[in-house]
Amino acid sequence: MEELSLNFLKQLLSTPSPSGYEQRIQEVVRTWAKQYTDDVKTDLHGNVIARLAPNRHVTNPVRIMLAGHCDQIGLLVEHIDGDGFIYVQPIGGWDMQILLGQYLTIWTKSGPIQGILSRKAPHLLQNDERNKVPQFTDVWVDIGAKNKEDAEKLIRHGDPITVNLGFHDLLNGLAASPAMDDKVGVWVVMEALRLLRDRERSAEVYCVSTVQEEIGLRGATTSAHRINPTIGIAVDVCHASDTPGTDKKQLGEVKLGAGPVLFRGPNISPRVLDELENSAKRLEVPVQVRGVARATGTDANVIQISREGVATALIGIPNRYMHSPVETVNLDDLNNAAKLLADFCANISVETNLIP
Repeated sequence: MEELSLNFLKQLLSTPSPSGYEQRIQEVVRTWAKQYTDDVKTDLHGNVIARLAPNRHVTNPVRIMLAGHCDQIGLLVEHIDGDGFIYVQPIGGWDMQILLGQYLTIWTKSGPIQGILSRKAPHLLQNDERNKVPQFTDVWVDIGAKNKEDAEKLIRHGDPITVNLGFHDLLNGLAASPAMDDKVGVWVVMEALRLLRDRERSAEVYCVSTVQEEIGLRGATTSAHRINPTIGIAVDVCHASDTPGTDKKQLGEVKLGAGPVLFRGPNISPRVLDELENSAKRLEVPVQVRGVARATGTDANVIQISREGVATALIGIPNRYMHSPVETVNLDDLNNAAKLLADFCANISVETNLIP
């Protein structure tokens, strides 16, 4: 991965973006995109849309929407008690057993505040407490406040919270961080923008950093309606099955480093899938193919059924430990996904048959 692109990925992963609170990360995305196109807009919902016009003369070009969601799961300040302890509610889907004992950052208007998520020490738990998973009402965030008034000097109800952010290198090209889901998808889409800038193309390409995917695929719904694409490709993470205890009969065989995943099934246009596989062969980029028998839980779901329908595909970045603070990917899979998307977009024309 080129140094400037790796630095962009690290910046994305170190910037908070719980669903509904994506303003900070979208500024990072805008700054990147403006280097490669003058046509960068942010809609009323908060989606960032970077457009590349065709550089070949063509009438009524194919419109391609590439989408990665920038929001991450997080927490939100719900209540501050008299002793200054903070009670929270989840934004998106958390496993409480993973959250317990985590260092957290509360993102306030005046700056980040450090805290910890905890409950009673194990020695003090009753048997019934010890044998059940706690609810959010059973745990609290401790920032060291003396009392409610002390906490409220810094923190407001509704402030977003993340686990402490940061990028960690592992062996063999792997990297771990909170919020790989789906900042790696945003990175792939915006890296494809960089790779496409100087390539001949007859399609009109929209690279979109969508918001609020984790709470209902909301940003892709609104941005797809605005763009009205001919083709839509979502880039999201998918479960890797190369870890202990994973059921390959349920997830298929998906490995880190074996290439991005191309999905097949009713949410996917067979024509777009064919073209993606053609690009993979041209580039000699490894890909993995996985079936999904229903509408996916990704932006591809709502893009496909926008307006009169969109020829849709889904590219997955294999990810271990999804929705945890240690989500793990292989950087080669990101690189190959971006190259694949750029080649795909460069080879789509008005003559491309998209009718199933």
